[in-house]
Formats: sequence, C-alpha cells, structure tokens
Amino acid sequence: MDKSKRLFLKSKRSFRRRLPPIQPGDRIDYRNISLINRFISEQGKILSRRVNRLTLKQQRLITIAIKQARILSLLPFINNEKEYKRRESTTRTTGFRNKKK
Repeated sequence: MDKSKRLFLKSKRSFRRRLPPIQPGDRIDYRNISLINRFISEQGKILSRRVNRLTLKQQRLITIAIKQARILSLLPFINNEKEYKRRESTTRTTGFRNKKK
C-alpha cells in the first residue's frame, strides 16, 4: 500500500469506554443534592452536556432539578465563598476620617 492511501486509514487504537455519570438507578430530582453537585462548576454554573457526557433528556432533567433546588434555597445561585471570606477579614474605615480643626 502506498503512502497516500495509508494516511486515510483510521488507526485501530483501543479506547476505554467511560462509565455514564448517571447510573440507571439514580433518580434525577431537586432533592438529590449529591447527584446535582456533580454537574455544577466551582463558580456555581451548570456544566454543558458535552462536559457532563449526558444525553439530551438527562441534561434537561438535571437543569430543571438545579433550577428548582436554587429556587428552594437548597443550592446557591452563585458560589462566592472566597469573596465573602475576603470581605470579612478586611476592615473598613471609610467615612470615619478625623477632621482637622
């Protein structure tokens, strides 16, 4: 076989099939926080379907469950713990300047 035809052949690499993130027994529900947390980024954003490796139907159900959990205050809308900790440690002195007489 010449080189020009060899370039178009697919390599026969073996690949390891990844396990689906949602098992058949898992129930997608707003109360199942441990399941929902797997599909949220550190910033609190819903991860895309490509990143999650979910089917279209599963992604829709996850999105609805996350939104319901946020409305019911089971999940935060934005994960800003770092900013909150930083704000607590700083002291604010604006507005308390000593006036010279």
